[in-house]
Amino acid sequence: MDKKKLPRIIWTIVLILLGLANIFPFIFMLSSSFKPLNQIFTYPIKLIPETFIWSNYTELFSEQYSFIRWYINTGVMVVTNIALKLFIVTITAYAFAKMRFKGRDTLFLVLLSSMMIPPDAVIIPKYVIFKSLHLTDTMWSLILPAIFDVFFVFMLRQAFISIPNELSEAAIIDGCGHFRIYSRIVLPMAGPSIATVIVFTFIWAWNDYMSPYIFISDPQKQMLSVGMKMFQVSNAVDYGLLMAGATLVLIPVLLVFVFAQRFFVQGIATSGMKN
Repeated sequence: MDKKKLPRIIWTIVLILLGLANIFPFIFMLSSSFKPLNQIFTYPIKLIPETFIWSNYTELFSEQYSFIRWYINTGVMVVTNIALKLFIVTITAYAFAKMRFKGRDTLFLVLLSSMMIPPDAVIIPKYVIFKSLHLTDTMWSLILPAIFDVFFVFMLRQAFISIPNELSEAAIIDGCGHFRIYSRIVLPMAGPSIATVIVFTFIWAWNDYMSPYIFISDPQKQMLSVGMKMFQVSNAVDYGLLMAGATLVLIPVLLVFVFAQRFFVQGIATSGMKN
């Protein structure tokens, strides 16, 4: 065996083993969702159920649980979050990247410094504000804090800076205003970066647990991440039902990642750190 190939073979084996270790919990979750409760934790672990059952899934959609309602609530919240965040973040990034105004760089530095504030430090102030505005127990308590994201403003600003100014100048000569330049030139050319924002926003909003847990108390208005906790009754947990619910919750995230994974590298690459 060629000695030069040996390290590559070793690293390949190590990475395969790490990949299998990371994917095992998902395989166990999927397998357990089709098992009776008394077979889930048998030893040795059997990934192929001895008896396939569908009752865990059918029970999810029974009147006993509000799983469909939670799914709809989460879907509406995520879509609204993405739509509002895209508009606010992209137009803000355009202003910092392509428009010249007094104090632009200072204001951008102030915005960047806000990223140093730990999110947990503002939970109580946010709750007090939303309570006084009667926004608790509504999806707006989850959407409003998330629609202006300084990190994405920074990332998109870098992507917009990489677009040649000659295009904007030519459009201005032809009589285009800033909004038309923003919508007709800058956004289409920054497609991969915008797709990256959509993917990350979807994943973060879909999986968010802390905000729904704090700001929403009505079970009918709850999101999936917190609603899943309601499968626990007293000290008993129906793990088969929990695994089935977790599998259905994971499917949209996997689909988004599979169809949009090429935008991760491409989007971040086109957001090069330019001044």
